[in-house]
Amino acid sequence: MKTITNTIYPVFALFTFACLTVLPTAQATPDPGSVGGVFNTADGFNAMPLMSTGTGNSAFGAFALSSAVSENANTAIGAGALFLNTAANNTAIGAGALLSNTIGFSNTASGAFALFNNTIGLTNSANGFQALFSNTRGSRNTATGTGALFSNTTGVENTATGLGALATNTIGVANTANGLNALGISTGSGNTAVGANALSNSATGHGNTALGDGAGDGVTTASNAICIGSSGANVDNSCFIGNISGQPAVGGDAVFVTSAGKLGTITAISSARFKDEIKPMNKASEAILGLKPVTFRYKREIEPNGIQQFGLVAEEVEKVNPDLVKRDRDGNLQTVRYDAVNAMLLNEFLKEHRKVKKLEATISQQQKQIKALTVGLQKVSDQLETSKPAHSMAANN
Repeated sequence: MKTITNTIYPVFALFTFACLTVLPTAQATPDPGSVGGVFNTADGFNAMPLMSTGTGNSAFGAFALSSAVSENANTAIGAGALFLNTAANNTAIGAGALLSNTIGFSNTASGAFALFNNTIGLTNSANGFQALFSNTRGSRNTATGTGALFSNTTGVENTATGLGALATNTIGVANTANGLNALGISTGSGNTAVGANALSNSATGHGNTALGDGAGDGVTTASNAICIGSSGANVDNSCFIGNISGQPAVGGDAVFVTSAGKLGTITAISSARFKDEIKPMNKASEAILGLKPVTFRYKREIEPNGIQQFGLVAEEVEKVNPDLVKRDRDGNLQTVRYDAVNAMLLNEFLKEHRKVKKLEATISQQQKQIKALTVGLQKVSDQLETSKPAHSMAANN
């Protein structure tokens, strides 16, 4: 932007020379109270020299509002401000502000050369040296800061706040940049960057969101990336949030995400008042006996470190029970409903536990019976032992 800045002053000098040549018959410095129309005021060399029927215009500075004839409610303060303007409700404060504007209306430019090239763009607001400098036909843009939205030509509904914010945007629409150099080289649309240098390297991406100093500086061409307090990565449809991984959260709740992107801490509502057709699982849980646990590694683009994982394969699980898999919003297989698998595993455990308890009860009963039998046999044995002497004495007699 420095090179462009240095060329503006000679251009402005040429403009002044051209004006002196084109308007030799225009009045030099009008009496502020003698300008044509109603409630118009002008002061400066060739300031509003052609005004005849317009109302409520003010021009202060050489060649300010020089082309206005019947327009209303314009304010031009500064040499060349609103020089070519033939529209209404424009405000230009600063040398060369809105200089090229012809029929664009309801624009506000505050700062030297702000909205300098605007011709037919409307309802733009530029505050700062060279803010929205290149804009020609773009409308409903807001730029605050030196060079903010500097290169914008036809882009609409952009908002840039900060030195160099959205500086290279040309035709992108609906971008919001707040911070030094935020979205500084972007030409995409629908991006939001809040923080100094946020999304500063994003060039052509769309629908990206970054919050924090330098947030999203890892995004270059990706779209629909969300970066909060993180550099992120150049990956479409991704979300990166800093200062969470590895941080303790004792006593908190696990966070779950629906396929629609909704965050929550309850993965399934458990109260009976939310449920119909409640009945025991019984044999339905036996499906998990057909599952095949595997070890695996995710592809590098998903998990770069290649750590060994343990789990199930959704395609195989679907063959066993289609209700145990989860699909994405496009209907493609995504993952296994491990929460459901856990519930079924619990049911199988309880079934086996009941079998064990029943077996234990049977064994206990049998042990009691054996003990009673043992006691009975011991009594019989004792009785036999007691009767042996008497029987022997009788035999001797």
